[in-house]
Amino acid sequence: MDERLPDGPLPPVYPIVGARPPQPDGDRVLGPARPTRAPLTRHQYAYGIVIAVVVLLLVVVGVAR
Repeated sequence: MDERLPDGPLPPVYPIVGARPPQPDGDRVLGPARPTRAPLTRHQYAYGIVIAVVVLLLVVVGVAR
């Protein structure tokens, strides 16, 4: 590999005949933006509702005092 000065230009790049095509960059790989999640269960909904009610009650109690 050719070395270069830290502030010098990069050496030129030439394609290699018969070589594999370059690997795709991570930003260019096609695929879903986000993997699909499993739907929420009844227990998860119940926990969420219970936590929301407790937080709402604490806010009301804090404002009332």
